[in-house]
Amino acid sequence: MIRSLIKQFNANFRWGVATAAYQIEGAVNEDGRGPSIWDTFSHSPGRTFNRDNGDVSCDHYHQFRQDIQLMAQLGIPGYRFSVSWPRIFPTGKGKVNSRGIDFYDRLVDTLLQANIHPLITLYHWDLPESLQEKGGWMNRDTAYYVRDYAQTLGEHLADRARNWITHNEPWVVSVAGHLQRCHAPGLKRLDKVRVVAHHLLLSHGLTVEAFRASGYGQIGITLNLHPVYSASDQEQDLEAQRLHDVFQNRWFLDPVIRGTYPVALDQILPPISDTEVKDGDLAIISQPLDFLGVNYYAPHKVFYDPAQLDKASLLIREDEPVTAMGWPINAHALTDLLVGIHQDYGPIPLLITENGAAYDDVLEAGQVHDTLRQQYLLSHWQAVRDALALGIPVEGYYLWSLLDNFEWALGYSKRFGIIYVDYLTQRRTIKDSGLLYRNLIQEFREYHQKSF
Repeated sequence: MIRSLIKQFNANFRWGVATAAYQIEGAVNEDGRGPSIWDTFSHSPGRTFNRDNGDVSCDHYHQFRQDIQLMAQLGIPGYRFSVSWPRIFPTGKGKVNSRGIDFYDRLVDTLLQANIHPLITLYHWDLPESLQEKGGWMNRDTAYYVRDYAQTLGEHLADRARNWITHNEPWVVSVAGHLQRCHAPGLKRLDKVRVVAHHLLLSHGLTVEAFRASGYGQIGITLNLHPVYSASDQEQDLEAQRLHDVFQNRWFLDPVIRGTYPVALDQILPPISDTEVKDGDLAIISQPLDFLGVNYYAPHKVFYDPAQLDKASLLIREDEPVTAMGWPINAHALTDLLVGIHQDYGPIPLLITENGAAYDDVLEAGQVHDTLRQQYLLSHWQAVRDALALGIPVEGYYLWSLLDNFEWALGYSKRFGIIYVDYLTQRRTIKDSGLLYRNLIQEFREYHQKSF
């Protein structure tokens, strides 16, 4: 099955795995790192499952060489990781913490020695707490601090790391962090949620501008995107589908690629004032990307619900297969998503920067037989193949995640990794899904060696 699957992928297709700093690094008080909003949030009562936090997590800060050896053992050619902003600037700005830079120097060098290519995410949700005290993403100045932080990383790492992502899922930062209160900083500010989103996107544009001027390599942004289906052909359900698509997808796709905000966003959220969106902002935000990162886990099927901001609620049938997160499993929806982006926004190169599934994995006799995850992954690789067959420019696939880790507000209750982590002993065990991924990559390499 795998041999027939990989024939559609060209020799330059990028396979990899993904992680995020706060979810795996631990060592929150070491080598000059300052506190982030996730340190504060996870240590606040009632915010995370079982009051879990990222203080130790997978201890990747100390175990990164072992983790890179495991990647090499699996033959994984690409590693997407994020940098912890408060390791570089403990208060978000000012003097660089050289010990923080040194860690990522060691990480990048060790990756390259193992012939694993880094893809660096600059911001994956760990805003320095000192900046939150100044308003965080509600403060326009934060966008410029991001640019300065990113420029510092480029100066130190771009000679070896040539692929960059500005932001991971700014929708989650905006909505989960500033409206739903389920992510850091845990606010409910309907009046400010569009301001937060705008400042996130402005920081993206400023960073792209700075990196282009400095020649630091390829750069894009990662958005969490969902194909949206209507629960019926009823007019109200179709309207819910349209508004939900605006709220979940086009709110960020439109400004990044088209330089405009969707007009229908005013039907969902309070309008943003002209004083917040300054002249020239959208031109900065919409500079051409080298790629668009797509995080995909599940489709959204919606029905009309007047109680919701976007008049939409998710419909999940009782007999529908779901992951341990309760997310519906529909691989073909990934094909639909990739085709839809291409049709609506043009031939921008696409990079799947996250795709994977949580299941209730059990370690037995030194093995994890995660059959359901293997089925999930196979079907989604086939979905990518189908998109490629339709001419969609998908350039890579990064599996979420390398390791079981701190799953944000869900703590350690959910496991996404292809490597099982015993959090008490820090012992790593490659799951059957990891072996499946190894086999896919090996078959891919062998096939293309014979193709030349």
